Amino acid sequence: MEEIVVGIDTGGTFTDFIYKKGKSWRVFKLPSTPQNPAEAIIKGLKKIGGEKRKITHGTTVATNTLLERKGARVAFITNKGFKDILHIGRQNRLKLYSFKVEKPKPLVERELLFELSCRVNSKGEVVEEVKEEELLNLVKLLREKKAESVAVSFLFSFFNPSCEEKVKEFLEKEGFLVSISSQVVNEIREYERSSTTVVNAYVMPKMKAYLENIKSSLKEGDTLKIMQSNGGVISLETAVKQPVRTVLSGPAGGVMGAWSVAKTAGFKKVITFDMGGTSTDVSLVDGRPQITTSWEISGIPITVPMVKVHTVGAGGGSIAWIDRGGALRVGPLSAGAEPGPVCYGKGGREITITDANLFLGRLDEEFFLGGKMKLRKDLITEPLKELSKKLGVSPLEVADAVIKIANAKMEKAIRVISLEKGYSLKEFTLVSFGGAGGLHSAYLAKALNIPKVLIPKDPGILSAFGMVMSDVVKDYSRSVMLSEKEATYSKLKEVIDSLAELAVKELKLEGFSEDELLLFPTLDVRFKGQSFELSVPFCKEFKEKFVELHKELYGYAHEREIEVVNCRLRAVGKTEKPEIEELKEVPSGLPESALLKTKKVFFEEEWLETPVVSREKLFPGVKFKGPALIVEYSSTILLPPWGELCVDKFNNLLIEVRNG
Repeated sequence: MEEIVVGIDTGGTFTDFIYKKGKSWRVFKLPSTPQNPAEAIIKGLKKIGGEKRKITHGTTVATNTLLERKGARVAFITNKGFKDILHIGRQNRLKLYSFKVEKPKPLVERELLFELSCRVNSKGEVVEEVKEEELLNLVKLLREKKAESVAVSFLFSFFNPSCEEKVKEFLEKEGFLVSISSQVVNEIREYERSSTTVVNAYVMPKMKAYLENIKSSLKEGDTLKIMQSNGGVISLETAVKQPVRTVLSGPAGGVMGAWSVAKTAGFKKVITFDMGGTSTDVSLVDGRPQITTSWEISGIPITVPMVKVHTVGAGGGSIAWIDRGGALRVGPLSAGAEPGPVCYGKGGREITITDANLFLGRLDEEFFLGGKMKLRKDLITEPLKELSKKLGVSPLEVADAVIKIANAKMEKAIRVISLEKGYSLKEFTLVSFGGAGGLHSAYLAKALNIPKVLIPKDPGILSAFGMVMSDVVKDYSRSVMLSEKEATYSKLKEVIDSLAELAVKELKLEGFSEDELLLFPTLDVRFKGQSFELSVPFCKEFKEKFVELHKELYGYAHEREIEVVNCRLRAVGKTEKPEIEELKEVPSGLPESALLKTKKVFFEEEWLETPVVSREKLFPGVKFKGPALIVEYSSTILLPPWGELCVDKFNNLLIEVRNG
């Protein structure tokens, strides 16, 4: 029987499915089930049916567990004298002039902070061994305090992990779930390393139960891989042990999908714009997605490789509200899947971005989700009148203002990752996806002087598509802390080779042969006295490469010595990917068969008679000017009067923005 390829992305409002049976791709959406996200996934897999399914899944379980603070009762174990490290943290102040700043509360309660009198020195030598008597007492305390999971982080364990490994072995025999820093983040900076290990332990029980629930529903012959934050996938077993690597799972899938589509269409420089039901994620791709190893979620530092994504609370379900000063605000609170926007007819009473778009005619009641879900415009009238009465303006002005405020928030997010980093947006293309992205992308491009918008086929499912297009990726690191004299090519190669040996061994266990593997070694380098590093490819000229990169980013380079802080290795297991079909372009205007109806849509302070167009009836080579409303199963695309749309040979929609 032929294999079935399946991609699943769990969002705040919908769970998206894309699958391939034979030669054809099919897509569908189901409402998410926030109380138990696995329910929607199991229901969707039953609908797909079949056997020998290769499933890739992007999950929000780890993310939501952190955001909602609903993780395990976790204990933290470290060296004697250092148990307050999580509470002390760093001295960074995000709000310099506020007298009411409060640090985010650590994930570990004070009564669950424990110390052991073992010690490894800065050379990696064990100067004091772990004592069995202390471990026996620790087990007793953990049980008394009802710890559900344990995080262990000792000083200099990145040089010698033996003490951590001994504690892990002992506690696992006693039935505890244990995360140790040398296996989660084998690097310097004890606060960030400890924080990341705690996050891993905090989300592990919930992630384990969630994934095992899905696994139990699979058929014999099915395989399940999980999307990581770094843009690659890992096995279910690895995700259970290191769930911290899935914290940005869904957004990473979107970036990889957008990159894949844009690269095929001939665009190397793109801004990915993913507007879903709860939030909007944007990322800059200059040749390839950018990876960072320094991130925070809800003020909690996480030091694992992640695709650089900037998120704002502006999605289709984001709620409009009035602040204490009487100003209209939008988001970050979302109506979610239940009750959802008012127009869903599930009991929602607060106006959302989706409701505002429907009121302005930018969504069509008949064609939402391919006509499978009817929107209720009649339900919007009363709550919109209530909001407009409080603001002293008309309902139309409120709806228009909601969209403008949302666009301003998303515009600012794109500026943060591009203009504020020195990039010229005239060189980039905006790749728009997510269920709500097509309604706002043209306006964002016009405001930011981005010349073109690319909207792939099935944009509301692109994150799920990105998951089936991703390779298996594993990241390895080791802190070395070598001065310029010590950092010889041969010494660094020894470390890189040891990481490569481990990578090849682990990826072979996942079924890859050596000729299917790609290895990308890099070094984290800094000038002596600096606090942070730049990542450069590992080669004999790495010092020169570092100086060049420093000049490019900061405009200067020091005369000081350099230091090599970390050796890193990204190991990629190449997977078989579905090809994006290339079609013949036939020049044409808007086909008459594509016209579904005309309706009035609000643009630039006036209502215009606007054609509603079926995307399914548009073929490569079609070109026409706005205004138009293009509808398809997973999304609706708004083409303003000043935009011109063409369909390329890969069935992408390209909107050219006229800024004159």
